[in-house]
This record gives sequence, C-alpha cells and structure tokens, in this order.
Amino acid sequence: MAALICPEDHSPVADAEAIRKACKGWGTDEKALISILGHRNATQRKIIRKTYEEMYNEHLVKRLESELSGHFEKAVYRWMLDEEERDAVILNVAIKEKPIPDYTSIIELSCIYSPQQFLGVKRAYQARYKHSVEEDLAQHSTGELRKLLVFLVGIYRYAGDEIDARLAKSESDIMCNAIKSKEFNHEEIVRIITTRSKTQLRATLNRYKDDNGSSLTKHLRDGEAKAANAFLGALRTTIRCIINDPQQYYEKVIRRALMKSGTDEESVTRVIVSRAEKDLEVIKELFYKRNSVTLHHAVSKHTSGDYNSFLLAILGNQN
Repeated sequence: MAALICPEDHSPVADAEAIRKACKGWGTDEKALISILGHRNATQRKIIRKTYEEMYNEHLVKRLESELSGHFEKAVYRWMLDEEERDAVILNVAIKEKPIPDYTSIIELSCIYSPQQFLGVKRAYQARYKHSVEEDLAQHSTGELRKLLVFLVGIYRYAGDEIDARLAKSESDIMCNAIKSKEFNHEEIVRIITTRSKTQLRATLNRYKDDNGSSLTKHLRDGEAKAANAFLGALRTTIRCIINDPQQYYEKVIRRALMKSGTDEESVTRVIVSRAEKDLEVIKELFYKRNSVTLHHAVSKHTSGDYNSFLLAILGNQN
C-alpha cells in the first residue's frame, strides 16, 4: 500500500511553469516545490521532467540539484529519478562510503528485491556509471566483507518455493559446527547464505534454531560483540533481509534511524523515498504498533526545515 497522496488530474505544463517560477530569482521557493513534487506519483514526475526539459531546454533534476542543499536536496534528487536509477544511485553512494561500504543498503537491494528486479538495478548502474556493481564493490571493499558483498550482488538467486528437508538439516549442521568452532567466516556459511533460494534458506535457518535453541543471527551477534567485525554485521543483515518480511525489516531500519542519538537522515530518506509508492502505508502501521507513536509524528520530531516538510508530504496522511 502506497502512502503518497496525489491528484488524479494534473497539468504537467502548469507544474513545469510553477517549478520554473519557484527556481527563478534570488531565492528558491521551496514550499512551492514541495507542494508540487511531494504530491506527484512516479508517472506524473516523469512527465513533468520531460515537459520541463522540452519547455525550457534545461535538465530539471540538475536544476533542482543547483537550487537545493543538504538532506532536502538529496531527498528531492532521489525522488525525481526513475526507480532503477534511484536504486543505482543508492548503491553507488553506499559502495563509495568511507572507511568501508555501507553494506546495509547494498544488502537490502540485493536480498529484498527479486533477482529480476535487482538485475534491472545493476543494468541501470552500468548505464549510469560505466562500471559494473561488482567491479566498483570489489575496488572499494576488502577481505571477508568484500567476498560476501560481491557474492550477494553477483548471484541470480533461484526464486522457487521448493524445500529439501535433508539439505536443510545437513547445511544446518555445517553451520552449527562452524559456529561451535568460532569459524564465523567459514566459507560454507558464506556459500549457503549467498546461494540458496530464500525458501530453502529459511528452512535451513529454522532447522538451525530448532536444533540449537537459538537463531544463527543470535550466535553471530555474540561473535560480532566480541570481534567488532563488519563482516559479521553484514552477514546478520543478510539473514534478516532474507527471512523477515520487507515491511518489518524497513520498519526496524527507520525506527533505529529516528530513535537513536542523532538522526540517521540517509536511512530515513532511503526508506521513505524508496517505499512511498510501494508499501509505506504498511510500514507506517507497523511503526505505530511497535512504538505507540505515528511515523508522521516521529519524523516531525526528529527532522527539520524543508527536509522535514518534504518527507511529511511524501508520508501522506498522519495515520
């Protein structure tokens, strides 16, 4: 369920003219931009971009980049891109993050999206950056983390529903033995997590929990606490993205981004902008059930200025 509220009938010419007016002169009329762009769906935004560029011989997204700044500019910029382009940008920003890649964003896209969806993102990435995702990721990461992430973005994971119970048992035992030996980075753990279908992997992880009285993520978290290892954090994130419902996963991401000391605007923007026309309404409901406060209220409290106003527009009603 989408959260976005937008008019069924709109004039792309009138919108283009209003955007042009908001960007002319000494100062930018941010409120005018939010009133338009914050209430247009993907199809409408695409038509507006095309109409604006035909009317003024100017690239709209680049004009908005030059007019806006900070977290507001990042949110508007990503909002105005087509979905696959937006995800390609998110990937590129995550890969270039220092001192290590932002593995959370990379894993979200590679594990939550269907294989076909993620393939579309990878094609958009190559078209935009003239490199493959694997090439850039290998360049900007090292060691065990690099191996895990390159495997994840490179695999075309089987999406069928078949379960092999014997395989689930045998691979659960393999992972159990590796964990008992403190070999958290064992190549067999990486192989199983990165290559098995989601359905098969859920069966294996359920068997692991049944046989050991605790989940694999719990055992990895214990290892991560002792080693402060980004690889283990990435492995746990991979498992969560595979076994959890996407809406539950994203609710947790935005809850942590808003509630921790110092708002994580990158994560807030990523969730709201990327899920607004998919399932943000469900995420809002889950957020309220978990926190007894609306997502609208939490965003109002923990963000500010034009960035705040734009996010609230995308969030739609206050329920």
